[in-house]
Amino acid sequence: LGAPGQGAGTWSRFARLPYPQDQLFLHDTFPDGFLWGAGSAAYQTEGGWRQGGKGASVWDTFAHRPATPPGSAAPGPAGGDVASDSYNNLFRDVEGLRRLGVSHYRFSLAWARLLPNGTAPLNPAGLAHYHRLLGRLQELGIEPVVTLYHWDLPQGLQDAFGGWASPVLPQLFRDYAELCFRHFGGQVRYWLTMDNPYVVAWHGYGTGQLPPGVRGGPRLGYRAAHHLLQAHAKVWHLYNDHFRPTQRGKVSIALSSHWIKPQRMTEKNIKECQKSLDFVLGWFAKPIFIDGDYPESMRSNLSSLLPEFSEVEKKYIKGTADFFALSFGATLSFQLLDSHMKFQQLESISLRQLLYWISSEYNKPQIFIVENSWFVSGSTKRDDAKYIYYLKKFIMETLKAIRYDGVSVFGYTVWSLLDGFEWHRGYSIRRGLFYVDFQSHDKKLMPKSSVLFYQKLIEKNGFPPLPENQPIEGIFPCGFAWGIVDNYIQVDTTPAQFLDSNVYVWDVHQTKQLIKVDGVFTSKRKRHCVDFAAIRLQVSLLQEMHVTHFHFSLKWSLILPLGNLSLINHTLVHYYQCFASELLRVNITPVVALWQPMAENQELPVSLAKYGAWENPETIQAFVEYAKFCFTSLGDHVKFWITMNEPSVKNLTYTAGHNLLKAHAKAWHLYDKEFRRSQKGKISIALQADWVEPACPFSGNDQEVADRILEFDIGWLAEPIFGNGDYPQVMRAWLHRRNAVDLYNFHLPYFSEDEKKLIQGSFDFFALSHYTTTLVGWEKEDALKYDHYLEVQMINDITWLQSPNRAAVVPWGLRKLLKWLKSKYGDVPIYVMANGIDDDQNMVHDKLRVYYIQNYINEALKAYTLDNVNLQGYFVYSFNDKTAPNYGLYSYVANQYEPKPSMKHYREIIDNNGFPGPETPELLCPEEIASCPECHFFRTGKSLLAFISFIFVAFIVTIFFITYYSKRAERRYK
Repeated sequence: LGAPGQGAGTWSRFARLPYPQDQLFLHDTFPDGFLWGAGSAAYQTEGGWRQGGKGASVWDTFAHRPATPPGSAAPGPAGGDVASDSYNNLFRDVEGLRRLGVSHYRFSLAWARLLPNGTAPLNPAGLAHYHRLLGRLQELGIEPVVTLYHWDLPQGLQDAFGGWASPVLPQLFRDYAELCFRHFGGQVRYWLTMDNPYVVAWHGYGTGQLPPGVRGGPRLGYRAAHHLLQAHAKVWHLYNDHFRPTQRGKVSIALSSHWIKPQRMTEKNIKECQKSLDFVLGWFAKPIFIDGDYPESMRSNLSSLLPEFSEVEKKYIKGTADFFALSFGATLSFQLLDSHMKFQQLESISLRQLLYWISSEYNKPQIFIVENSWFVSGSTKRDDAKYIYYLKKFIMETLKAIRYDGVSVFGYTVWSLLDGFEWHRGYSIRRGLFYVDFQSHDKKLMPKSSVLFYQKLIEKNGFPPLPENQPIEGIFPCGFAWGIVDNYIQVDTTPAQFLDSNVYVWDVHQTKQLIKVDGVFTSKRKRHCVDFAAIRLQVSLLQEMHVTHFHFSLKWSLILPLGNLSLINHTLVHYYQCFASELLRVNITPVVALWQPMAENQELPVSLAKYGAWENPETIQAFVEYAKFCFTSLGDHVKFWITMNEPSVKNLTYTAGHNLLKAHAKAWHLYDKEFRRSQKGKISIALQADWVEPACPFSGNDQEVADRILEFDIGWLAEPIFGNGDYPQVMRAWLHRRNAVDLYNFHLPYFSEDEKKLIQGSFDFFALSHYTTTLVGWEKEDALKYDHYLEVQMINDITWLQSPNRAAVVPWGLRKLLKWLKSKYGDVPIYVMANGIDDDQNMVHDKLRVYYIQNYINEALKAYTLDNVNLQGYFVYSFNDKTAPNYGLYSYVANQYEPKPSMKHYREIIDNNGFPGPETPELLCPEEIASCPECHFFRTGKSLLAFISFIFVAFIVTIFFITYYSKRAERRYK
């Protein structure tokens, strides 16, 4: 960090940071002595608006207007009349603080409770109330952080003087502050003069959107801000001159800000971003922390609208803060920020970058985050997962600012301690750690899940590294299958030129092209696998990767276009035979799926798709006939079969799933009885299995939802095969419950006892595709991500890395999944048959794939070595961008395949068979040779081959000597 005024370098600095390393979650702790707290504001939580001699504030008046503020129509009392009733429940609130284990509590004094008219006389009841609060905090060792003014200006001052539009207010505010310092200063070390003067000035006196609702336009808004700055400076000097020597506290002002990022990284856009921060935060921060005057961008753009400070006033205002008190979150961001002050750039919620900007712009001040959080819906009760993940993000960004960026932050304050009245949004949102039922009489505090999250975070002073977060060293067993996936291989059956029996002549004089000679033919030769150039290219790319297995799917719709054996595409079958044999020739095992659903007709023959697809029981027998044909035609080359690859349960009816399971089982038994003995292969089904995690790890309700989704997503097809032969009991119980209340009857079919026996155990291994992890909860928060049928809310952990397609990168989800499968289905052999992530043709995002592959495989290694999961193989998705755009380890540009860095990284892991370390014992594996029928003679007849080779060499040598000596004899006779 350089000299003051260097904030403009923030955007380019963060654009240059290494990706994805800089965006990874930081497992570390905060500095010793870091302050952890929670906050509240008097008008939002106190209630008791007429109790104990309190006077009216501008917010009381504003809330009592006939037209209520937007958002306040939600259930609850009008405005903050009662709110959380903290005035009558002081010890309740402090008990919540004790339970959290916080070091400090930020609260505000209600100016109108201490001075009902805004000036003397003092209200003894109000004084006694705050003395009780401070005394109880002192008993518990909780540091008070006290705000003198948090938006609730006494209505008497507004009526008498016009509020902050009047130059009289700064002196009246000083008088009020002196009273507070005199009565409470012995118990308070941290004072904040006021909160968020931007909102007070701009929306209180400019737009009129907030109390006192004066629509005075920009000129009055800037004048009110001028007076607020003067008032703050007077109070700071008062404390500094008269109270600091004895009370030894610190005074600052809580400034709120948004964060802004350029639409594109151009110099012009960056200047606009800088201007946006100048107009919101710099408006107040620069006079206080730099030179006593407004930012130059404001002075040059606003001309006469902006009041001027005299030189004396500049000196008086400059330096009037003992630390930088920052408020960041849902009050200003995306809510009360004037759209004109974005200057056509993009608002963002990056607390880390804002902290760095402040440190660079304002000479590395000590920063105290005095308000931060997000919000949940007003209907959300106690499992506030969305709130937790925003807290996690903001706190982690604060930690990175400290550890990575050298920013000095000494405290953090969650907003807020308890649910309350949320200003212009009324009771439509909640921001508290503790839940308050606003309709109840006693207003009990009920801890939300966020209480447990924050409590544990305070105990650990951050996010200390845990053993499960650390990568391990080790290797996989001999014979571990290292594979790559291509859902559908590139099929090009164009005949090679050597199969063309026509004769051509070269027209060297005119067209310069080949001309076919009519009626003249050469003898045709037999078609060979080497004639397929596409196969040679693909196999050579696979060889370059060093994989041992290659997984692809056959196209049922093309092999048997009519859905039966009446029409067979022999050319395509021959292509598949050649592809498999060429793989075996280079020691790569083909892993072949008979069917994989795709968008068009689910990749079924048209005749089957047209008549119900898997809804039609006749599709079962058609699949069995198709499977038998494939086993017969390809079984000599293929020893690793998948009946069905990734049948999508999201698009599957219960009837279709029922028939699909029976088709799989019949195909498995067919192979087992008729082909296994001669072909010596193995066969199973491959299911998509993403992990599902409860959004609130402390919530039994969320755990129940996660268990339900796992059974619907995985157990639906897995339990009949790998479990008891029937559907999961959780599914049947849930559907029975839903059918009792829903208009539609969701019928889950029943298997006969014979069908159960047929399906149960129809596997040789468990094959799965795994890509990501999803968080789920039971509280409805976002209608667009809520599944009414399963009563589940999808939640995002915004600290997780995401791909361009917004797939979350959660390596530990794979390990949890593998452990879950073992716990449910025993020691079954498991293959991770597909695991991968997208990019956007940008090499930057291939770095994310490198990270993805490295860490998912390491989690697989943990499952194998630490959890004793019988893991036998891992396959990356996908082979190349031509067949799976944006997912490939090879890019495909201008008809050329190029290996991405992620391919080379995967190859290195394969070559090492994992992640060997200095202490990893060496594993000597016998060299494995893939099964190749055409190669059988060459491996079993080595002695004969050697003898034939010897005879051939001897014959050549003999001919050479005969020729040589014959020529010498001829020369001699001549």
